[in-house]
Amino acid sequence: MIDRYSTPQMRQLWSPQNKTQKWLDVEIAVCQALENAGQIPSGSTAAIRAGARFDLERIAELEKETRHDVMAFVKNVAENLGAEGRFVHYGVTSYDIVDTALSMLLRDAATLIIDRAEQLNAILRKRAREHKKTVMIGRTHGIHAEPITFGFKLATWVDELNRGIDRMKQARDIISVGKISGAVGTHANISPAIELEVCAGLNLQAAPISTQIITRDRHAQLVMALAILAASLERFATEVRNMARTEIREVQEYFAVGQKGSSAMPHKRNPWNCETVTGLARVVRGNVIPMLESVVTWHERDLANSSVERVILPDTTILVDWMLWKFGDIMEGLVIFPENMARNLEQMGGLVFSEQIMLALIAAGLSREEAYTVAQRNAAKAWDGANFRDAVAADETVQRLLTAEQVAHAFDMDYHLANLEHTFKAVGI
Repeated sequence: MIDRYSTPQMRQLWSPQNKTQKWLDVEIAVCQALENAGQIPSGSTAAIRAGARFDLERIAELEKETRHDVMAFVKNVAENLGAEGRFVHYGVTSYDIVDTALSMLLRDAATLIIDRAEQLNAILRKRAREHKKTVMIGRTHGIHAEPITFGFKLATWVDELNRGIDRMKQARDIISVGKISGAVGTHANISPAIELEVCAGLNLQAAPISTQIITRDRHAQLVMALAILAASLERFATEVRNMARTEIREVQEYFAVGQKGSSAMPHKRNPWNCETVTGLARVVRGNVIPMLESVVTWHERDLANSSVERVILPDTTILVDWMLWKFGDIMEGLVIFPENMARNLEQMGGLVFSEQIMLALIAAGLSREEAYTVAQRNAAKAWDGANFRDAVAADETVQRLLTAEQVAHAFDMDYHLANLEHTFKAVGI
């Protein structure tokens, strides 16, 4: 992934140096377990640990000869060792090393993403509390519906992000497995006891069963959890973009002094950061199908998944990590316009209280259909430019059945905010 959409921590995690170091960590862990079991001479692991090193340029050079990246790596490591070098990669197959190391990388990447998501959630919680009673219009189908608060809107994001974090934790558990089981998973040349010891030392569980590889439903689950998380971020970012529209202007991305919104139009203040989050969610979502298709392998293993994963697994984790960081930055600096929220809410003279008028008329004795008709005919006048409150107050049926106090109560904003405490408590804010 290009540097523009990656954080330093995730770039380092997926760097060739770190990936290859994880291979070496697994190789050394295998040697230690073999030595502990008395299968290689005492002291071999200490000598290997002290002398083992690798050079990426040398590995690339050797791969031209071997046409096999792991064998080039093993050969390079052995070049830097004495006689004990013969015990590196002893009794194992390439994907004992590669898949176990990949699980370590994915576990660590998932942990970074979970931490990043929890940081964003803290920002959303803070802003939700800040705007708990900042009244605004709720919209369905893009049309005014009934009053909510901006804090309530953010609370729905917190709740959704909570589930995203839970999915990531589940996926991290699923992917945190290693395998040291040999060429087809039967432990023919290396025992289950060695596998258990190696995995425990690397903070992994041993896969209960494997073929030449760890089965890819685990990796698919992780990518799907990442895609759902990205979709949530896209939803949040899209809402900010809509609320920032000039004719709505309830929020605005922070705009720095000297920042430019357009090369041609000096007045522009575009929600470009949210647009970037939205666009990258499409990339993440597009990685789900190839990863699902990689669950399928011929017999005990083929190579069709390998090339896909070299691209998808780093890129997907890198992008979601960056998206979480970027959206946290957006929300931390988001400019809120409560006065515009209030203005938009009042735009049609209380039209959004039509349900309360209908319910009051039902309580006063009208059938639901009759009450709906009264409320709707006055709403129609508001759509044509009249003030809804005035139209309702002048309606003969309303005057006959409701007192002025009852009509006023139907337009009481506190009615809509009465259960905010319950909602915030339920979400844990």
